Formats: sequence, structure tokens, C-alpha cells
Amino acid sequence: MISKREAALNYLILGVFAIIALFPLLGVLSSALTDPSQSGASLSFPSSPHFANFATAWNEGHFGTYMRSSVIVTVSVVVIAGVLAILAGYAFATMRFPGRSVLFYILLLGLMVPSEALIIPLYYDLRGVGLTDTYWSLIFPQVAQSLAFCTFWMRSFFRGVPNSLIEAAKLDGATRWSVLWRILVPISRPALLTMAMLIFMWTWNEFLMPLVMITNENLRTAPLGLAFFQGQHTSQFALLAAGATIVAFPVVIVYLFLQRHFIAGMLAGAVK
Repeated sequence: MISKREAALNYLILGVFAIIALFPLLGVLSSALTDPSQSGASLSFPSSPHFANFATAWNEGHFGTYMRSSVIVTVSVVVIAGVLAILAGYAFATMRFPGRSVLFYILLLGLMVPSEALIIPLYYDLRGVGLTDTYWSLIFPQVAQSLAFCTFWMRSFFRGVPNSLIEAAKLDGATRWSVLWRILVPISRPALLTMAMLIFMWTWNEFLMPLVMITNENLRTAPLGLAFFQGQHTSQFALLAAGATIVAFPVVIVYLFLQRHFIAGMLAGAVK
């Protein structure tokens, strides 16, 4: 137990850091709601909200097309990487086979190699098989980038499940497939949702991969489209802020809906 004084000090410190974190976001939102004729590079608060900036940015920036591309790529990466991570994490956590440790450490190398070091050879490889300028040129590499972390994440969770639970299921006649999908996956919901949200944010915010792989305007993702929109409206700060808000909005909504599961997943295993 902590005293009221310590609790008040904790809330004060958390409140200060919350203000520091939220201040830039509030600045962007206030700029997005400012009349374009009154907007500037400095922070300003509008006397009345100007919601037309969002409609103008949406239409002029073609964000409808870009958001659709981002949704297609992000959902595909989350689903494919999630399923593969569940299978690989279950195998590394519960099965015994030759070379298991070596294969796992080789897989972890994916956490250490930055995407910038692979983007050029990856481009030529995908161009050689005719996949550049397609959604697959964004989906496959980002699945591979996410798989190392996701496998490590699911392996850690599955290893924390009591072995007696798995043995009891096997005694009742459950196969390995049934143990995974009917026992382990349902109880790993916080870990799965946390992993899915992290993959969603990483994939949605990816900029370098679409910049290199995509030349067709209709296939641009939202962050890439925002960069082109910024180049066309360098001095229209209200429209730029509105465009940035549109691109960031899905990530904020996903986090708000999954924040409880995100915290539970991050703390999974900390307290038995």
C-alpha cells in the first residue's frame, strides 16, 4: 500500500507526461480545425471549428483510394503474420525436433536486420518475379518483417501456459491441432490482440516499402499519399494537419478499442 501523498505525486507525474505526449496531437488537431486563411506554422486555436478542411483534404488528396490500399495491405499482413506466428510459436514452444533452437535463433535474426539494409535487393528480387507495383510487394515483405517478433511473442506466451493443461487435454484425446486451436488460442486472446495491434500500427505507418515498391498512384498507401499531398500543399498548414489527422485516425481508433487488451497482453506473465 502507498500513502495518499505518494499516490498524488504519482498522478501528478503521470499527468505531466500525459500533457507532454498529448500537446503535439492537440496542436495538429487545432490546426486541422483552423480556417485556411488564418492557419500558420505556429500553434493556434481556432475561434470556431472549420470541419471543411477534412473534406477538402480528403477530396484533393485522394485519401479514399490511399486508405483503401492501406486497409487491404494492413489487414492482409495482420491475418497472415498472425496465423503463421501462432503455428510457429506453438511449434517452438511445445514440440521437440532436431535443430529447434538453431532455427529459432536464425528466425530471431529478423529482429536485428533493419529493413533499410534489405530494401534494394528486395526490390530487384520482387521485380524479377513481376511483383513490384502490386499489393503483394507490400504484403509479403511486411509479413516477413513482422514474423520474427510475432513468433517470439507467441512462443513466449505458449511457454508460459502450464504444461499440465496441455497434458490434460491430450489425456482426453485432443490432438496437437485441437490443443492449439481449442485451448491455447482462446486463452491467448490478450497476447493475440496486442500482437495484432502492434502489427497493425507498424504496417499502417510503413513508408519506405511503399515508396520503393509502388509507382501506381492507385496503389499508394495512406502515409505515402500524405507525403505526396504535403509536397503539393507545402504552405497550406490547415490542409496538411487535416490530412495527417485522417491518416492517423484509424490507428488511434484501433488503440482506443484495444487498449485494455493491449495492457493485459503487455503484462501477461508478469503476475501469476
